[in-house]
Amino acid sequence: MDNTTTLTFTMTAYTVLENHKHVLFSVFLLLYLTCIMLNSLLISIIHQNKDLHQPMNVFTCVLSINEIYGSSALLPATMAILLSDTYEVSVKWCMAQVYFLHTFACAEFCILAVMGYDRYVAICYPLHYHSIMSTSKIRKLIALAAFYPIVLFACYYSLTLQLSMCGRVIPKLYCVNMELVKNSCSMASYISIVGLFLVLVLVMPQFLIIIFSYAQISRVCWKLSRESKRNSLKTCFPHLLSLFNYTIGSLFEILQSRFNMSHVDAEARIFLSLYFVIMPSLTNPIVYGLGTHLIRVHVLKLFLKHKILPTKLARAVIAA
Repeated sequence: MDNTTTLTFTMTAYTVLENHKHVLFSVFLLLYLTCIMLNSLLISIIHQNKDLHQPMNVFTCVLSINEIYGSSALLPATMAILLSDTYEVSVKWCMAQVYFLHTFACAEFCILAVMGYDRYVAICYPLHYHSIMSTSKIRKLIALAAFYPIVLFACYYSLTLQLSMCGRVIPKLYCVNMELVKNSCSMASYISIVGLFLVLVLVMPQFLIIIFSYAQISRVCWKLSRESKRNSLKTCFPHLLSLFNYTIGSLFEILQSRFNMSHVDAEARIFLSLYFVIMPSLTNPIVYGLGTHLIRVHVLKLFLKHKILPTKLARAVIAA
């Protein structure tokens, strides 16, 4: 890339938003601060209360750390470009954002797969749960969820770094690997095929783990009483909602990157392209904070302590 160090890309999606750039800057700033606040609050509450140091809550913390990482890779840069006059970014800057966003996306699915495995052990082997999900195993699963996508994507990313850029236009609010490939002078078809293979390698093991976990959970729940079945499924609801939310957002992004979506309204395409980072970052801490009874109790006690909520309302929610 020696001959491309001074090149820049023009992010043409920003021209669609030009008439509302200052309003959108405020919206993105509010979204970013909310993502940071909600996820930091969840991490802090779980960290400070020993009775919350259960495996699923530890994985929830790791998920929130990844949400902060992903939203920080996207929103501050989006706000900065939004206020610029040319909507241009350097090739090196674009390369860096590609790495951050793709490792976030890969790690997110890995963490969700680990959380699915945790629910499988908790429901299918409740008496052996703590022996199976030992501290040592939790650390290994977290390390695997973190380093598996980083190592695999780094192998593919090394090919991207070798590309020479001929194109200058990225029709999005941020940089993704497929757009770099489209702007390259050579090897585009080769890297595109490798990219598809990498997606399968990155996604398929996690997908199979999740399918296996919920197939076994369904098998066990089928034999339980109605009340036990309801309680078991209730513990899976936050994970299923997070998984569904992230999967939908990722599918939107993959379809936009690889297929012509010009028939879809430009504003809609922009919203859908942001979904896979912003929506999970906003909703996951709420889903786990309100969906997990012990976490909900600690959050509301904190609100009571600082008089953020009316006392009667907080106590009523705690009792529920």
